[in-house]
Amino acid sequence: MKPWTEKYRPKKFEEIKGNEEIVKKINDFLENFPNKKKAILLGGPPGVGKTTIVHVFANELDKEIFELNASDLRNKDKLNEILKPALQQKSLLKDDKIILIDEVDGISGSDRGGIPELIRLIKETNYPLIATANDTWNKKLSPLRKESLVVELKNSKEKDTRDLLINILKEENKFLKMEILNQIIENAKGDLRAAINDLQILSHLEKPEESIVDERNKEESIFNVLKEVFQEKADNKMLGLFDKVGMPFDEIILWIEENIPNVYSGEELVKAYQRLAKVDLFKGRIYKQQYWRFMVYENIFLSYGISASKQEAKSGFFRYQKPERILKIWLNNQKTAKRKTIAEKYAKMVHVGIKRVMYEWPEIKNILKNPLIQKELKLDEDEISYLKRS
Repeated sequence: MKPWTEKYRPKKFEEIKGNEEIVKKINDFLENFPNKKKAILLGGPPGVGKTTIVHVFANELDKEIFELNASDLRNKDKLNEILKPALQQKSLLKDDKIILIDEVDGISGSDRGGIPELIRLIKETNYPLIATANDTWNKKLSPLRKESLVVELKNSKEKDTRDLLINILKEENKFLKMEILNQIIENAKGDLRAAINDLQILSHLEKPEESIVDERNKEESIFNVLKEVFQEKADNKMLGLFDKVGMPFDEIILWIEENIPNVYSGEELVKAYQRLAKVDLFKGRIYKQQYWRFMVYENIFLSYGISASKQEAKSGFFRYQKPERILKIWLNNQKTAKRKTIAEKYAKMVHVGIKRVMYEWPEIKNILKNPLIQKELKLDEDEISYLKRS
């Protein structure tokens, strides 16, 4: 099952709602390149569609897109090794190209030469460069702002989000009550990607109205906990924070992992990821060796350890977001569940054990693609669709 965020990603200008003025600004910049400024700093909260809009421009203007993530361009050496050739070499496939640097917030500041080197390369580039950032007003991006056209994408309006969700449900032949749709939109707080992810999950549940209330309560709790971990000064009270959240510990790990780069940078980011790695280490020991006493260390590193990675308490607003890996895990579980129901029907028909069918699945699934066998097993539309994709 393909994530709906990918399946329904905009591909044309008219599919971009609520940011028409921004589309015009970017279009004027690209059509008149080179301008006084050779780069765009494209800002906006997570899930608003920053990367998507750049891909739409590449598609509509028939340009190649050369995409890099800031995690690959941490310092001066990496910028010269990876980005410099892309800024100078001609496109292999098209007449022109766009250079996209995603999450430019992740490039090191002046301490490791990252941002100054990026600015030097921008002045030499032969092609337009677009850099995305969650917070264009981050202090370390100040030099980049001076050399770039700063453009801020707005969150999707409720009406536009509602219309999009309804259209997706029609395309998928699914139905949800309007109050559930409204709750999805409220929970997403303008994050279109989060809204579509929630829509996909809830539309496959038997009782979505029960799940969304429970999910809302859990998210309110986890957002409060994230704020304490990432922004408050680390102390012993951190050790009991996760007891307040009605959520499995493995899911809390995903929330922490997703939001570390939204709050931390530089040395703080490095320390936080090192401590998250320790969490994963103890998690592996617990599962492999059944050493449940190690859970206390797992909790220490994830709560106090992550919190103590920062130099001081952080004021201001940070936008915490739902981890996308939850959707990917859910999609995988859906695939496994569908395979199991088909295997159960087949095992019953041929009088063998379910374990044997699952073990021999690579061969058996080809047999099950026969329409006559599907009819004999009384497979439903979802099961048949799963077999076609597998």
